[in-house]
Amino acid sequence: MGASLRVVERARPADGLIEVGMIEIERRFLVDALPSALPEPVHVEQAYVTTQPVSVRVRRMGDRRILTIKSGSGLERTEIERDLTDAEFDALWSEATELRIEKRRHHVPLDGGWTAELDLFDGWLTGRRLVEVEFPTVDAAESFTPPDWFGREVTTDPRFTNSSLARNGWPAGE
Repeated sequence: MGASLRVVERARPADGLIEVGMIEIERRFLVDALPSALPEPVHVEQAYVTTQPVSVRVRRMGDRRILTIKSGSGLERTEIERDLTDAEFDALWSEATELRIEKRRHHVPLDGGWTAELDLFDGWLTGRRLVEVEFPTVDAAESFTPPDWFGREVTTDPRFTNSSLARNGWPAGE
């Protein structure tokens, strides 16, 4: 979890990190072209226990195992995230067998000190690309000018959330 989340309340139990009342501020874009030099990616596998009315996701990203609950749509969304033990992750992963996504995530430095999270999808979404940038405030998000390699903004298009991609695939005609 990065600087894009505003903490309303935080608890740190001995068995992991729980963050409550978090607001994620993020803009999402299609990708017109890849930047010339990409940093090494992190392999990400995620599965959705449910996508409605909120999304409940388990994610394996490097050595981390993470449970995430998201609600809302658009620029600001509520996000609760907690590290999982391997046993907790395995139990939830085995239940979420139908709605899975694999991707390589590249953290690409941008002007202004921002970082783009460039996702290159694998598996049944191979060849699809999205990029996200997280922000500490709505003002920072709204004043951000995307670089030329970013494509059309899809922040407010719910078809391009990862949970929607897992459930429905890539939107037709896009």
